[in-house]
Amino acid sequence: ATMELVHAGPFANIAHGNSSIVADQIGLKLVGEEGYVVTEAGFGADIGMEKFMNIKCRASGLAPDCVVLVATVRALKMHGGGPPVVAGTPLPHAYTTEDVGLVTAGCCNLARHIDNARKYGVPVVVAINQFAADTPAELEAVKKAAQDAGASAAVICNHHGLGGAGAADLAQAVVEACHSPAVPPAFKFLYDVNLPIKAKIEIIAKEMYHAAGVEYTEQAEAQIEKYTRMGFHNLPICMAKTQYSFSHDPKAKGAPSGFTLPIRDVRASVGAGFLFPLVGNMMTMPGLPTRPCFYDIDIDMKTGKIVGLS
Repeated sequence: ATMELVHAGPFANIAHGNSSIVADQIGLKLVGEEGYVVTEAGFGADIGMEKFMNIKCRASGLAPDCVVLVATVRALKMHGGGPPVVAGTPLPHAYTTEDVGLVTAGCCNLARHIDNARKYGVPVVVAINQFAADTPAELEAVKKAAQDAGASAAVICNHHGLGGAGAADLAQAVVEACHSPAVPPAFKFLYDVNLPIKAKIEIIAKEMYHAAGVEYTEQAEAQIEKYTRMGFHNLPICMAKTQYSFSHDPKAKGAPSGFTLPIRDVRASVGAGFLFPLVGNMMTMPGLPTRPCFYDIDIDMKTGKIVGLS
């Protein structure tokens, strides 16, 4: 049996997309020195992973031995130029029929995520989650692209269909990566937390997003000056950016580069221990209404059915 601890998971800590340090510490205590703890960093290597490394690891004093990067044929087809996917509607034909060229074109996105992860000095294992419509040729194309990009291993996983047995090869690859003499973990942060606020923002923008530069509104400039004056300049940075692209534009798929990253504001969560720049039009709470939806959810006492979910 595998134990799972859910404590303030990524959607509770939505600013940085990570589970709590407490959960990780409990997990490490329970598994002992010979065990392995898997913790989630939500979204991609430019969002949750970057914040895990530069915010959470600073706060916890812990360092990862391996990064597991999850990829799918469908997502890479989208980054290769596939049609938009709209929630609640059938998937376009491109995502349910073989198109090795389309998925290969999208692997530039996967390669960028692998490169991002390797900048922290730890090995990367790619977990390729298999869907029923994926073909062997498409899966092998992703596997080859991952290995060519520098992943220690790339494993096709079918735990959705087979349960734990479908992820056994992935688990073994992670164990081997954690102990590989060829790529010994040498964890490092992306930036020195004592750098000026703008310098830290620009390191993230250029190293993680491949932006050419950063532009700040007058509001953002004023906030940076204020937080520097107040002594908060040595806090780590928690970028509020779209998860749909490396850039600020959610429609810019693949691996965009050379763009200017717009910072419209910079705010502080001093108690949590970070500053958060707002990138482009990004909202701090994505799409939540003023009146929570739970007010309209209830149980029909006559039928026993839940109402108000749709």
